[in-house]
Amino acid sequence: MAAVVAATALKGRGARNARVLRGILSGATANKASQNRTRALQSHSSPECKEEPEPLSPELEYIPRKRGKNPMKAVGLAWYSLYTRTWLGYLFYRQQLRRARNRYPKGHSKTQPRLFNGVKVLPIPVLSDNYSYLIIDTQAGLAVAVDPSDPRAVQASIEKEGVTLVAILCTHKHWDHSGGNRDLSRRHRDCRVYGSPQDGIPYLTHPLCHQDVVSVGRLQIRALATPGHTQGHLVYLLDGEPYKGPSCLVSGDLLFLSGCGRTFEGTAETMLSSLDTVLGLGDDTLLWPGHEYAEENLGFAGVVEPENLARERKMQWVQRQRMERRSTCPSTLGEERSYNPFLRTHCLALQEALGPGPGPTADEGCSRAQLLEELRRLKDTHKSK
Repeated sequence: MAAVVAATALKGRGARNARVLRGILSGATANKASQNRTRALQSHSSPECKEEPEPLSPELEYIPRKRGKNPMKAVGLAWYSLYTRTWLGYLFYRQQLRRARNRYPKGHSKTQPRLFNGVKVLPIPVLSDNYSYLIIDTQAGLAVAVDPSDPRAVQASIEKEGVTLVAILCTHKHWDHSGGNRDLSRRHRDCRVYGSPQDGIPYLTHPLCHQDVVSVGRLQIRALATPGHTQGHLVYLLDGEPYKGPSCLVSGDLLFLSGCGRTFEGTAETMLSSLDTVLGLGDDTLLWPGHEYAEENLGFAGVVEPENLARERKMQWVQRQRMERRSTCPSTLGEERSYNPFLRTHCLALQEALGPGPGPTADEGCSRAQLLEELRRLKDTHKSK
């Protein structure tokens, strides 16, 4: 029956799209037992201390970069609707999870926590290129998880840190960010699940609006509405004042190192407004993105701004990191302003190279939005070397 419904939804959209979806449906049928099991489960003192990274384990083999599949690229809007609104999307997420656990048993990247005065930010590599995060009040032993898509990996970090999970913050509804909500909230009975009520966050218990603050121990985390990628997308800003350190922005799929998310449920104007919300934050704010996209994004930035020396320096650093499978996060918003093209739509060089060219009566906001839309279109068709 599912095959009939899906085939009908895709009628007239092309043989290639249909072949992709039939492959997904075939995999879903072959894993019916797994589906049934899934259904059953549903019944330090300085302001900043940087540790030297540990060497890679001798038995850990370097695997050349292989991008994970973008689940929303396969068959365009039809697949996006299936992925976000039906059980097929959940099954596809579970398939991604199994494959990533097999391919990267210790995670796709080697991450390093940042320690401040009584606060720790711990990135957790999940799936093929995602990041979940634990934000920990080390004095109280309390933790907040952000976008816990692999509950097993997040739970392992919770146990290793010896903390109590009291809150889950979701940036948006996509399964690669929200897929672990159910298992973690069931394991930690007093854990609250926060997110936007507009986004259909699974197992949401505490809806958040723009500028709402979540308090956990010394942690003061502010939700900022940043629609565009999804209608209810939120980013979370950890205030650095209580622990006298830098603020930290966990950006989900709004902003990456030298990149931004695709606009699935909004317009270029909406996304521009959301990016401007982030631009209003301090330069020393640490950026913790939802994906490891740095090398590819900087490659694209080199195409549109080939003479940007800040981008070139950052690319050299990123390539050294990735050769050893080390994480590239965090960057800072000050850095991002210097090389991230999606935050540089106000720059004359980009406007002259890509934009429609402001006329005598052209609206500045509108022309920036057009430039952002063109950048996004070029990025979507860009193939990294």
